[in-house]
Amino acid sequence: MESPEQELYSVGEVAERLGLHVRTVRNYVRDGRLKAVRIGKQYRISRADFEALTSRQDPEDAPGAEPVRGHVEVSSIVRIDALGPAGAERLSTCLTAAAQSVRDSREPLRIQTVHDKERARMKIVILGDAATTADVLHLIDGVLGPDNGLFTESGASSDGTGEAHRA
Repeated sequence: MESPEQELYSVGEVAERLGLHVRTVRNYVRDGRLKAVRIGKQYRISRADFEALTSRQDPEDAPGAEPVRGHVEVSSIVRIDALGPAGAERLSTCLTAAAQSVRDSREPLRIQTVHDKERARMKIVILGDAATTADVLHLIDGVLGPDNGLFTESGASSDGTGEAHRA
């Protein structure tokens, strides 16, 4: 039987214990937020590294060490209907510029956009801290105002503004 110090968890076990998706845990490993060793084609996480991720460090336990701060990450999906290719391109460029201009956050803001030309629908995935994500959502709301010229004529609502749906 392994000693607690040598106990290793798979990415799947860590994801299950934390209530996260396996991809999220893999991203934590790749980003350096969670230490892991690669054994063959799989990552293994020691119990100590798992506990370091999930608990705050007591300053008395490690003199001179800074306490681990809590981490909040927000994931949002925005769905926008009645948006043609030109409008989607303009919105995507605007959001990319906004994401690159964020400098004061510890974690980078990640934005992905996908446009379905056949349905004139765009989905935007936003991953970042709560305040920055809220700022981006306000930006999207402002850009999608009634006189923006982004929405397609065929998919516009009766008042001509189109309709944005947040999932």
